[in-house]
Amino acid sequence: MRDTHCESHSQYGLENHGLHNLSDVYWNLTTPQLYEQITKRSEGILAHLGAIVVRTGDHTGRSPNDRFIVQESTSEKNINWGKTNKPFSPEKFDALHKRMSMYLETKDVFVQDCFVGANKAHRLPIRIVTEYAWHSLFARNMFIQATPEEQRNLLPDFTVISVPSFHASPERDGTNSETFIILNFAKKLVLVGGTAYAGETKKSIFSVMNYLMPLKEIMSMHCSANIGSEGDSAVFFGLSGTGKTTLSADSTRILIGDDEHGWDENGVFNYEGGCYAKLINLSPEAEPEIYETTRRFGTILENVPINARSRRIDLMDGSRTENTRGSYPIPHIPNATRQGMGGHPKNIIFLSTDAFGVLPPIAKLTKSQAMYHFLSGYTAKVAGTERGVTEPSPNFSTCYGAPFMPLFPDKYAELLGKKIDQHNVSCWLVNTGWSGGPYGVGSRIKIAYTRAMVNAALSGKLDDVEFETEPFFGLQIPKSCPGVPVEILNTRNTWSDAADYDAQAKRLAEMFADNFKQYAARVTADILAAGPSHK
Repeated sequence: MRDTHCESHSQYGLENHGLHNLSDVYWNLTTPQLYEQITKRSEGILAHLGAIVVRTGDHTGRSPNDRFIVQESTSEKNINWGKTNKPFSPEKFDALHKRMSMYLETKDVFVQDCFVGANKAHRLPIRIVTEYAWHSLFARNMFIQATPEEQRNLLPDFTVISVPSFHASPERDGTNSETFIILNFAKKLVLVGGTAYAGETKKSIFSVMNYLMPLKEIMSMHCSANIGSEGDSAVFFGLSGTGKTTLSADSTRILIGDDEHGWDENGVFNYEGGCYAKLINLSPEAEPEIYETTRRFGTILENVPINARSRRIDLMDGSRTENTRGSYPIPHIPNATRQGMGGHPKNIIFLSTDAFGVLPPIAKLTKSQAMYHFLSGYTAKVAGTERGVTEPSPNFSTCYGAPFMPLFPDKYAELLGKKIDQHNVSCWLVNTGWSGGPYGVGSRIKIAYTRAMVNAALSGKLDDVEFETEPFFGLQIPKSCPGVPVEILNTRNTWSDAADYDAQAKRLAEMFADNFKQYAARVTADILAAGPSHK
């Protein structure tokens, strides 16, 4: 084993993770050094203006069916076991870890020692060990960088070992496929194999924080967050593609982070040191701050088509995947806070991309409605984005992040409810999807209108306007909003046939009610009553 760049070489060696007889170990390389390794190893190519373009192979997104949690005595009573949090035996984990370690013998690895959690009172020292140089750059972008002195003395509380070229044997290893993502809370170790999609590393550590933080009574959230000119924080809950990154990257507000946050007794803090944005159809007009990051040194562009000669990228081309991604350090956003922290939110926005064309573009929620929609975590998939999806289909994801939430849902909901009460938070539901009909009939709500509505809510301009009650979901819809045509505020009015809207709304309300049955025994009567009426 030969250690390189030893000035940032941790005293806590890789043998502590069961890794022996390695070839070169590259400790905490800087971004330029990683660029050299990426191009030298043909892992990626340099794009015009300096970003690095990589491909993730067959896996262009997460593999939720291949994710497991080791069932062991220190954590098993806390885990919400089931389809999402599937149990894995300690013995199978140890055997797989041993084979993975043997596979890495005589191979090069890259190590990044860093932190998760901008609030130093709660931050977690972590280690990311990767087979690919570009995965090491991804970790450097996405997590909070440690100083060289911190790196030398860092003792990781959690470690991820990611080896895409190592594949499991389902019959022997007890996995669902050759791909696996396995969390072991007792050994503070995550194993990732059979997939080059870098998001698995990021979301594995997010799952760790979603386990550890609520047990310390700290709210853990799949959300973006920003700060207004008056110091007012806002958080944006939402699933992938609903607009968390786009709406929080607002030139008039200061970005805290785009995806993962904690909320303690002092306010909101970012878990990460970077952003991981969806790039498909990104435009300089609608999303100028994010667009500029695709032209910056240090940005990783995943599965973005590129002209081999001119080295210019095409963000409109989804031929490889609709899930093209950009990973970049948060300082690439000019109005982002370097501290990664903000005060207690005054507003919470729940984002939904409703492809059924039912939900209003913005509505104010009572606390009970907020809890209902938080637990529901609704958005919709549209035809054509996944194989076999021919019409809009609902996607309910508990707490807007079910794949990353190891604890029981009511733990997260309980903490959110306490925060809303303690800080008198206003809650809003925002539909970034369709109006005038479902996907294929209606049209997508213009992002300029969505921004105007969100800004009106955050600035207090909707506090004194008149509201009307929508009959199916009981939502309070503003009758006017600065910068937004009045006729689009009530979605029913945008449909050519009101009876068709009513039928579609009833259908969606029934879907909500069916999904919420799983929580009925664990929530209060007022939350249960806050759901839609579909009779």
